[in-house]
Amino acid sequence: MERYSAYDRFARIYNQHWGDDFSQRALPLLDKLLLGQLPPAARLLDVCCGTGQLAQALAERGYQVTGLDGSEEMLRLARVNAPAAEFLLGDAREFSLPPIYHGAISAYDSLNHILHLEQLTGAFRCVRAALLDGGLFVFDLNLEEGYKSRWRGSFGIAEDDHACVVRSRYQPDERLAWTDITLFFLESGWVRSDLTLTQRCYSEAEVCAALETAGFIRIQIYDALKDLDFPGGVGRAFFVAHKGEK
Repeated sequence: MERYSAYDRFARIYNQHWGDDFSQRALPLLDKLLLGQLPPAARLLDVCCGTGQLAQALAERGYQVTGLDGSEEMLRLARVNAPAAEFLLGDAREFSLPPIYHGAISAYDSLNHILHLEQLTGAFRCVRAALLDGGLFVFDLNLEEGYKSRWRGSFGIAEDDHACVVRSRYQPDERLAWTDITLFFLESGWVRSDLTLTQRCYSEAEVCAALETAGFIRIQIYDALKDLDFPGGVGRAFFVAHKGEK
């Protein structure tokens, strides 16, 4: 598989306008779902770590954090944002790390970018292999309600040296969602760049079956809004899975 690097061109904008927001909202949930069950200075794997704001917040709490991402540019910024963390270039669908981690995280619906169920199952296998016995894996995904409520319309950001226009759409029949992004950067004149990010809508049943196939047990699902009072959590679910013996 070609490494997933779609965020390279978007990294600068993501870092400035999105990176901190979700991390700060997610930390209280991670305290409840994961961090409160780990030993001090536990090793954590942040899958699809992006520009490292969550890794930095965890490192500040004394955790030993390794971030994995397919975007070289996202990782370049992550190393600036979280100098105490370790960052690795790799694809979430296919990576190999030793079983040294007490917990694993994948935040901000990152795994929705995996477009095929067998590849999502493969990602779960890779995460499981990196966990210690009894390790926990916590991640969030957008579900159908989230795509129907949020993947529509457009918005823009305008700054002195950059601008961004985002247009979102969801096709229920295909269970695919697209985010079309137009970027402008002021360099020697204004330079335009266009990209499209694609996500797959999975059902809770599909995700649970993939986790079980990968060897996870005691799978729990939390509605982000109803169960966890997560701001902006309509149509988002948090999954907690334990590493079990196959």
